[in-house]
Amino acid sequence: MSLRTLPLLFINLGGEMLYILDQRLRAQNIPSDKAKKVMNDIVSTMFNKKFMEELFKPQELYSKKALRTVFDRLAHASIMRLNQASMDKLYDLMTMAFKYQVLLCPRPKDLLLVTLNHMDAVKEFVHDSPSILNQVDETFRQLIESYSCLPVGEFQLIRQTLLIFFQDLHIRVSIFLKDKVQNSNGRFVLPVSGPVPWGTEVPGLIRMFNHHGEEVKQVKFPAFGNYTSALAEGSLNLFGDRVIKLGTNMYSVSRPVETHMMGTMKNSAVRTKEDAAPNPLAKEELNLLARLMGGLDVKKPLGSESGFRLNLFGTDEEEDHTATIRPPELSEVVNIQAIKDQQQHEELVRIMGEFCEQEQQPRQSCSKGDDLLAMMDNL
Repeated sequence: MSLRTLPLLFINLGGEMLYILDQRLRAQNIPSDKAKKVMNDIVSTMFNKKFMEELFKPQELYSKKALRTVFDRLAHASIMRLNQASMDKLYDLMTMAFKYQVLLCPRPKDLLLVTLNHMDAVKEFVHDSPSILNQVDETFRQLIESYSCLPVGEFQLIRQTLLIFFQDLHIRVSIFLKDKVQNSNGRFVLPVSGPVPWGTEVPGLIRMFNHHGEEVKQVKFPAFGNYTSALAEGSLNLFGDRVIKLGTNMYSVSRPVETHMMGTMKNSAVRTKEDAAPNPLAKEELNLLARLMGGLDVKKPLGSESGFRLNLFGTDEEEDHTATIRPPELSEVVNIQAIKDQQQHEELVRIMGEFCEQEQQPRQSCSKGDDLLAMMDNL
């Protein structure tokens, strides 16, 4: 497992979330001032300096539950609200889109180019907000500084870590189904044609060399695919041609963004508790820790600034129907008894001690997600 995977996972999933929210805000004719505020608030929270500093520290991936909770907080960092069914759908679309991009990357290092495609699009969302744009540019510089010089083997390890994270997710998405890049069982169809990775040759030729390193023979073989040479290597500059299109906004044209239920109503709950929504107990534990550390408070509309609800489904009826067929165990509420003030103080002291030790040793898996939630406290 690579300890450098988390920033790429978070930024790419966050980029996909912004794509989807932008599409739904436009589809539901949300006033432009409110839509702009939602996008600005989420991007500002996502690329907060302290938050990014914590994110870029070498560490293991957070659990699916913790990461889902972080994005739940992030999606509600403005005046917009999503109910549970819409949040489930949003997260499904985010994860399946990025999983597809990881699978199709021509070479592991191209994961960085996919991330930069997301970053370029995020900058377009906030192009008229200089302070937020500076936050995004600073993260861009961190990405280049941290990843541009990594060896090929490290990128391969990052890719494998991401594939392990996504391996149990097989949710059907209408866009992928219509484009025939996803099968009815939710698994992706990988192409056997197209440009080969940069720095490699089109398959179909075997060269043989003698012990002096001189080429002595060539043998051709059928490649069973229509391959072409890569025209150029993607740019890692602040402004440049990334070449590959993975990570760009696939919702920029008017298309539905539906997820499909698989099989019968019973099978519609095929997602496991871990993959769909946060376990209530784990979520309450994360929220408790976030409060102890002065965690993020979801912004409430003030004065004339009224909030609004965003629906990720075509109609309210469809959203309500989806909510009713969620697995019963995902809807249970777990009540946690509040601890005493002295216990709170002791726990806070212990957590602060762990912060001081972060530079000396990797973060333990039992606290995954807690620190990231706590870093949102100033936004």
